[in-house]
This record gives sequence, structure tokens and C-alpha cells, in this order.
Amino acid sequence: MKKPVVPQKEYQKLIRNIANVLAVSRQRAAKAVNAELLKAYWRIGKYVVEYEQDGSRRAQYGEKMLRSLARDLTRECGKGFSYSNLKNMRLLYVRYPKSQTLSGQLGWSHYVDLLSISDALERGFYEKQCIAEKWSVRELKRQKDSALFHRVAISKSPKEVLCLAKQGQKVDRDKDIIRDPYILEFLKVPEDHSLTEKSLEQKIIDNLQSFLLEMGKGFAFVASQYRITLGNNHYYVDLVFYHRILKCFVLIDLKITSVKHQDIGQMNMYLNYFKREENVEGDNAPIGIILSADKDDVLVEYATGGISNKLFVSKYRLHLPNKKVLTEKLRRTLELSDI
Repeated sequence: MKKPVVPQKEYQKLIRNIANVLAVSRQRAAKAVNAELLKAYWRIGKYVVEYEQDGSRRAQYGEKMLRSLARDLTRECGKGFSYSNLKNMRLLYVRYPKSQTLSGQLGWSHYVDLLSISDALERGFYEKQCIAEKWSVRELKRQKDSALFHRVAISKSPKEVLCLAKQGQKVDRDKDIIRDPYILEFLKVPEDHSLTEKSLEQKIIDNLQSFLLEMGKGFAFVASQYRITLGNNHYYVDLVFYHRILKCFVLIDLKITSVKHQDIGQMNMYLNYFKREENVEGDNAPIGIILSADKDDVLVEYATGGISNKLFVSKYRLHLPNKKVLTEKLRRTLELSDI
């Protein structure tokens, strides 16, 4: 008697279904464990703070007490109670006095990194962005190092800065996706190294995931060197993306020198072409970004004046910005508005 043949298509589907169920369950279990661990660390921080506050002597010898507590808890409970970890648990309670404000979507490692930010506005921004864009701890560190909060906040009004801290960066209009400058330190270009536009583009393509992170939420890569043919002439857009939230193409041209008025005219032509030839029903008007090593703000103002298309000129930096300078600029802005 022949053994029944198992249909391979249905059998493979069964395996996929079981694997999916297991993967989802594991994710949910990990989230539940993470949420409980975060609550436990918050409670431990609360106990430590309350113990220290119950008497001036305890407050005076707080650091010494923490070292003793770390040693005794490690002996009693095992790993996870180092001196630095206990300090972070205490700080977690101090920074987040209401446990309900902690997000179960972020891990303890996320919060350890967030706790190093003393400014509440800045910390709130990175926390909301972590949740919204599902940043890993590594991505969070990179965005902090590149001073993303300051770069975004400087171009906002004081009220908008407060919204950034409470809600993160919302993308509702074309200006919300523009940064100036863009930080491309992940390309790892030595300071004394000279780039060509072609080599800059290739480095971006080779590091596309990092470039998309720098661009922000909603970008999907379409093509590089996108050819446009007008008559017998061929033109090439360096990078083309589609923004899923704004529902529009985003065209990027790279310039290794200061932007010129001809560059702006060329991008305007690209935008007109995409609006007429590439857009389909439901697409909004395309956005053009010229990324240049430098720019003359007055030239850009006159060259873009009267252009109806959404065209922006931003600088890029190949190395991390001076955070002290950016912090000072933002501080002056907020002080003038009594925030």
C-alpha cells in the first residue's frame, strides 16, 4: 500500500503559519518581560530614593550606601545590580516620578541611554522618536551624537519645540522632512579626503540604511541616477525617493561645492518633469532637495523666489556637528520666549 503523498505547497504553508505564531508569541513575551523589568527597576529606584531621603545622614552617604547595596544585592539576587545599574535605577525614578510615563515599547538599554540626557525637552524628543521610528539603542546613540534634536528644534518656533518634546517630530507638511544640515558622518570620509559627486553618491548608496535613518521616517528608496529625457538630451537625478506619509516623490541632487543658481534651475526642471510625467493619481507635488557642501543664503533666496515648486537647499556635513554651538543657539531662542 502506497504511503499518502503530502502536498508540499500546503505543508510549507503549515510550517510558515506555525513559525509566524511562534515568532509573534515570542515578541509579545519579550515585550511583557521587558515591561515588567522596567517597572521593577523603577520601583527599586523609588525605594532607594525614599531610603536616602529618610534622614540627612543617609543622603550624605548616598553614594557609599549605593556601593554597599550593589555588593549585597549581587550576593543576594545575582547579576544586574552593579553600582552603575543601581544609579540608573535611582535616576529612572527621579527623571520619571510617575511610572505610567514609561513606555513598555522601549527596553532598559534605551532608558539607560535616555537617562544620560539632563534636559527634559531633549530627552522627551528622543524618547518619542525611539517609539515612533522603532530605533534600536545603536540608532538612538547615533541620533544623539548627530544632535538631531538641536538640528530640528533650531528651525522651529518655541511652541513647536515644546511639541517636539511631547509628541516627537510629526510629518504633516513638506518642511517637516527638511533638515539643515544633514549629518553624513556614517560615510566615514576622512577630513582631508576630497570627494567627487559620483563617489559621494556611491557612498550614500553603500550606506543606504543609515542615510534613510538620517532622512527620517517615511522615505522609500526608488532609484539612483534616474534618467530624464527631454528632446535629445538626457538628465540624471542623483537620488529619487518616495515619501509614504506625504505621498510624493522626493528628488535629491548632490553638490560637493556651494550651490549655484543653475543647480536650482535644474532641480526646478526635474520637479516640473516629475509632476507632469511621473506622478499618478493620488500623488502630491514632488519635493526637491539640493544637498550641498555649502550655500549662500542670499543667493538661494533670490534663486528660489517665485518658484512654485517645493524646492529646498540644505547643507550636508561629513562629520559630527559642534553640539555646544547648537545647544547655545537653541538656548537663546527659548530664553527670548521665556520657555
